[in-house]
Amino acid sequence: MKLALGPNQYYWPRQAMLDFYAGIVDSPVDIVYLGETVCARRHELRMDDWLEIGQVLAEAGKEVVISTLPLIESASDLKALRKLTEQAGFRIEANDMAAVNQLDRAGVEGWIAGPTLNVFNPHTLGWLQAMGARRWVAPPEMSRADLTALIAACKQPPEVEVMAYGRLPLAYSARCFTARHFNLQKDTCEFRCLQFADGIRLHTREGEPFLTLNGIQTQSAQVHNLLADLPGVAQAGVGVLRVLPQGEHTADILALFDDARRHKLDPQLAFEHSHAYMSDAPCNGFWHGRPGVEQYVASSSIAA
Repeated sequence: MKLALGPNQYYWPRQAMLDFYAGIVDSPVDIVYLGETVCARRHELRMDDWLEIGQVLAEAGKEVVISTLPLIESASDLKALRKLTEQAGFRIEANDMAAVNQLDRAGVEGWIAGPTLNVFNPHTLGWLQAMGARRWVAPPEMSRADLTALIAACKQPPEVEVMAYGRLPLAYSARCFTARHFNLQKDTCEFRCLQFADGIRLHTREGEPFLTLNGIQTQSAQVHNLLADLPGVAQAGVGVLRVLPQGEHTADILALFDDARRHKLDPQLAFEHSHAYMSDAPCNGFWHGRPGVEQYVASSSIAA
């Protein structure tokens, strides 16, 4: 299986972003997704910056993909999308049907159908393939059983990628919940997301982890972790493992996935080692067809 670094969901200061991707040059990842995939107001890095980072990574032997926003809200967003899909240097991950439309009109081949397209049946996937999609990133809430059935129903399955590590992106909204947390309007948010490298954690009244706020995106509080499930992931026909950037220890997590996929380290042992690098409890419920918050082990489940 290939190892991919997914697009960064958080808003980090410019230098922190540049340093992070400089460290990816010598990492074991095969594929790197770049670009803003949450909020159009995040401008620490602009398109030229992403393309420059992509060029450095491509020269290091990485496959570089530019990801689009999942929620197009304005004419300026659409203009930026057109510019993004017209660049010919790197493949595109389409996370909104507007991007699919742009790619189809331009006759672009080989693009990636992103997870926020919410593809859950072979007919929709076949339709996207007919328009040029060659890789599909399954929605993170899709179970192994559903994924296996969908792949089996495809006449010619595309390359399949699953989210294997990171907080689950659960929903996107036109409202910015980080701004609301500080009693600010979205258009005058003061870019408060810059203060939170991994989003804002929410808890229930009983003090239990509940959700994570990340601008217009709502994430899980727990960290989705399929390290222990890698044998089953491979058996399901998955070709690419996606690890999402975290505020700390992303390189350590990538190293564990690399060792596990190369059979240098037992997946269960790799999972146990990963706890030292996780800021929150693990979960894998969705993969097993259970509530996503759960950490499912063998024939029993343990609430994460």
